[in-house]
Amino acid sequence: MATDAARIGARRRLAPRGARRARRGGRSAASRAVPRRRVWARRMLALAALAAALAAAYMLWFRDSGLVAIKSVSVTGLSSQDAQQIRADLKQAAAGMTTLHVREAELAAAVRDHPTVASVSAAARFPTGLDIAVTERRPVALLAVDGRDRPVAGDGTVLPTIDASSLELPTIEGADISHGGVGGKALAQAEVLGAAPAPLARLVESSSHRRGGVEVQLADGIELRFGDPGEAEAKWSAAARILADGGLGSLSYIDLSAPERPAVGGATASPGAA
Repeated sequence: MATDAARIGARRRLAPRGARRARRGGRSAASRAVPRRRVWARRMLALAALAAALAAAYMLWFRDSGLVAIKSVSVTGLSSQDAQQIRADLKQAAAGMTTLHVREAELAAAVRDHPTVASVSAAARFPTGLDIAVTERRPVALLAVDGRDRPVAGDGTVLPTIDASSLELPTIEGADISHGGVGGKALAQAEVLGAAPAPLARLVESSSHRRGGVEVQLADGIELRFGDPGEAEAKWSAAARILADGGLGSLSYIDLSAPERPAVGGATASPGAA
């Protein structure tokens, strides 16, 4: 018995102090970690509940409360003859909104009956202001329909509220108006004319649809052959590069069917070219 007790005492003396401490404190550290995890879990649940309550208060009350109701509306981008009515319709639609709940779809719906309006965007000015920007359709040609000239936009939309008498634009013949717009050959011409950059748009004399595509006659007699209206902007850019070429004296037409490879007809060299 004494021998056995001596052996056990020797083993205890040989065991490292760190191991003895780990055995003594192992259970107590684990037991302390469990309550800590429970405390953090309760805190996270409380924070989540608070966030949900704040979100509900925002959505159900503050977002649509009178504290942020729209009282001042600014409308920009209007120049057409019905600008006053468009501005009034937009302000009336905005009156039921707040700066935290702006509904652009409702603003667009309020001016849907005005063909000059292409799009509407809005930006709130907290706490009670709203800035509305209107993008208008601009006339690019005149439609000869029933002995009258009617302005048409680049997307084929007819613009009846714009006075055509003061416009100097090319005429599109043989257009049939349906549901406030045109289609077919007239639409193809409108799309091409609508893509023209301002410096070249001022030089356009007339437009037609021949040889299976759109043809635009410039004031100096040069004919631009676009083919279909696809890639109209790239085709106008190709035409601008050729017309700006100082080495060309004169030419009769530019075929832009393939804008990356335009073809020039009846070209002569400029007298000053080497």
